[in-house]
Amino acid sequence: MPEHPRQLIASALEALDVRNLVLSIHDPCFPSEPEEDTGRGSPYTRGATRFLEFIRELGFTGIQLGPQGQTSESNASPYDATLFSRNVLNIPLAPLTGEENGGLLPAGRLEALVSSRPVREGPGPRYRYAFRAQRAALDEAWEVLQRARGQGALRPGMREQVRRFEDFARENQDWLLRDALFEALCVEHGQRDWRQWAGREGAAHDARLLAPLPGEDGACEARIKAVRAKHAALFERYAFHQFLVHGAHGQLRERAARGGLKLYGDLQIGFSLEDAWAWQGLFLRTYLMGAPPSRTNPEGQPWNYPVLDPSRFFAPREGLSPEHRAGPVLRFMEARMDKMLGEYDGLRIDHPHGLVCPWVYRADAPDPLRAVQGGARLLDSPALPDHPELARYAIATAAQLDVSVPRHADGWVRTLTPEQVRQYSVLIDTIVTSARRHGRHLTDLLGEVLSTQPYPLQRVLAQYGMGRFRVTQKANLKEPADVYRSENAAPEDWVMVGTHDTPPLWRVAAGWREMGTFREQADYLAWRLHPEAEGREDFARRLREEPGLLEQAKFADLFASRAQNVSIFFADLLGMTEVYNVPGTVNEENWSLRVPADYARAYPEKLGRGAALDLPRVLALALRAGGAPARARHPSLIDALEQRASGGRRP
Repeated sequence: MPEHPRQLIASALEALDVRNLVLSIHDPCFPSEPEEDTGRGSPYTRGATRFLEFIRELGFTGIQLGPQGQTSESNASPYDATLFSRNVLNIPLAPLTGEENGGLLPAGRLEALVSSRPVREGPGPRYRYAFRAQRAALDEAWEVLQRARGQGALRPGMREQVRRFEDFARENQDWLLRDALFEALCVEHGQRDWRQWAGREGAAHDARLLAPLPGEDGACEARIKAVRAKHAALFERYAFHQFLVHGAHGQLRERAARGGLKLYGDLQIGFSLEDAWAWQGLFLRTYLMGAPPSRTNPEGQPWNYPVLDPSRFFAPREGLSPEHRAGPVLRFMEARMDKMLGEYDGLRIDHPHGLVCPWVYRADAPDPLRAVQGGARLLDSPALPDHPELARYAIATAAQLDVSVPRHADGWVRTLTPEQVRQYSVLIDTIVTSARRHGRHLTDLLGEVLSTQPYPLQRVLAQYGMGRFRVTQKANLKEPADVYRSENAAPEDWVMVGTHDTPPLWRVAAGWREMGTFREQADYLAWRLHPEAEGREDFARRLREEPGLLEQAKFADLFASRAQNVSIFFADLLGMTEVYNVPGTVNEENWSLRVPADYARAYPEKLGRGAALDLPRVLALALRAGGAPARARHPSLIDALEQRASGGRRP
């Protein structure tokens, strides 16, 4: 048996046919070293590097990050962040004080920012402080570089920085100019909501500067040139900040690759204010995207996200095959995919329904919640009396619908021809084609399909062998066919006890005790993990009575399934009970939870109490779930895992 614990875990994963064990964590959740902590985490700091080494040593094979775009001071949600620009709040400031970067910040600058952070205030003030302090420090670094350039006093480190910066700005000029233009217009108008710009005197075209109406092209081009000339310093500073954060990400990729960790990005379905402005010519004017009523969100969610216009997928050129007549929407998707797949080893596809069969509601409705509840699927609505304008986009025909079920139900569309599936698949095809072009495996495309999987989406994913998510804390134990039960998972699926949108398992399990459903969970897990009838009731009793054992068994249930991909959210790993995000709510607690600063000390202590994920113990439980044949094939592996488990406890 391997002596190194990481090798032991790798052997167990191989025996269980688990190809990927991925930790899910968003940027602000990372820990920082005390001397670099300005109040918000980043995956690029020294503290994050140490945490990722901790994760690697535990045996994880990959890291799933959230969307890494720029957030605003008033909205910390990564799912409302920019699509091309990265979040400059992630730039580690400590390296900017070093000589290798030309000493762009004074040595005491970071110390002053750290000591001034509002540690006793709530998450909102802490985030806003980190936002302002980071931007001020980066502006200062830019001014130092500019002064040195003007005086011809560039030190060797600075000269190399400038050379690489100029290369970066040239290679990425399209999206840099677009995003910096938005920032310059925000300065012009004194606010970020571009929908309020139209009435300002002398700037009539600013709200649609990159999507001019017929006859406005010349005026918009002239306005763009004028803004660029007036705010030339802003454009260059914006590009420099993006150069720094993209450089930090490149270093993370190199570290991850050296450590054998895959790095997964998050292909968010939403658009930031910046991108909604820049790409507005690609969207439907009268509809927005949201989530319909479902088991996860019974009331639905009016996301207020724009929805891509199907009539703009292809260019209207006769005689060309679809792949040779990509329209503006597909060109946008290709550019986005090329950037993301150049920066990650795989992608989580956020809400793939929005790319295949988006749920839409009227943009001008006075009550968005009521509107989303009465919405429809854009491509599944050939003859709805309350949405007649959607008929022009319909792929499914009226004869293919089951109108006896709600229009958001999985079975609303009953049948599709292969040609119709290809029509539904256009945007997913772009993702898959880009993945193949970049040498990525399709098994590293994660489709975030939760409680609902409409028939068109099912057919589109099936053609590529892509799976869905199985969030086992949500399983209905009274319904054998429930999608969240682990025994219903397929090899291509991704299984997890929870996500960034659910409470941690440790909090959920406490709720099971309070609600009196703990025994039901114990009986189910005993059935899953103890295949022989003899001794099963005793195991179920232990699950009920032994502290922490049921939670460990819930993790083992993931590895005992047929799914070859397991995801663990960081709060579940570390035994935390705080909630990271409550979907459908806007409050300052969301998006603020971080890995505790003392995780390296606290984690072993929690393991001793069975109050955090004990991976060797969990994998031993999963191997034992294979019954006598598995125990006969892997006796020494099971024994080594049980000895490695906290306290050497046997299941």
